[in-house]
Amino acid sequence: MTVAAEPEKLSVTVGDLGNVTALLYYAAKRGRAGTTIILGHGAGANQMSKFMRLFAAGLAARGFDTMTFNFLYSERGRGGPDPKAKLESCWMAVIEAARQQRTLKGNRLVLGGKSMGGRIASQVAAAGAGDIAALVFLGYPLHPPGNPEKLRDEHLPDVKAPMLFIQGSRDAFGTPEEISSVVKKRKLRGTTIHIIEGGDHSLAVPKSAGVPQDQLYEKIMDFIASWLQEQI
Repeated sequence: MTVAAEPEKLSVTVGDLGNVTALLYYAAKRGRAGTTIILGHGAGANQMSKFMRLFAAGLAARGFDTMTFNFLYSERGRGGPDPKAKLESCWMAVIEAARQQRTLKGNRLVLGGKSMGGRIASQVAAAGAGDIAALVFLGYPLHPPGNPEKLRDEHLPDVKAPMLFIQGSRDAFGTPEEISSVVKKRKLRGTTIHIIEGGDHSLAVPKSAGVPQDQLYEKIMDFIASWLQEQI
């Protein structure tokens, strides 16, 4: 597989709240898809985590211009996530920055991310973030661990783009069965659930599964690329 080049560092202004750093991984020229994927990070780690860098570089190598970014709290080194309004404002600012980026002009736009980053992506898409081609969730946090009654699904019917849920079978934040139940209850059309057998919330599988983790992540990225090509 072609290795993605080092990302370009960008500064994104989030209204009067300050700036955050974004990283733009340009797509491999061969087989370029004409699509920008923006990935938000999870609550516990920023865009420089191994998981985020691996998926950003891997999707870029598969032909997708890929952008990651820090939320305001992680840019400043704080531990706890920002309030909902700040998280959404940051996402919207990054979307606008991607649309204004000269090198990405004309690209279709896909939103997603790991855990909280993906959930906030779905919220801004539901609230009307403009023309969004698809959403990809790398472990959707349907509910807090141990609290399955507190579902984060009310906004999902307002998402008009196709959605892909990559969900581990032992995800404490929401099993594939729980996601499937929400899809049926909310009548979410154009939704795909891709199950990672034995996977946890970070899509990691135990060693007993007999599949090297890096190899599994490569297969997940292959599936995402194939699904996006079918959808858009």
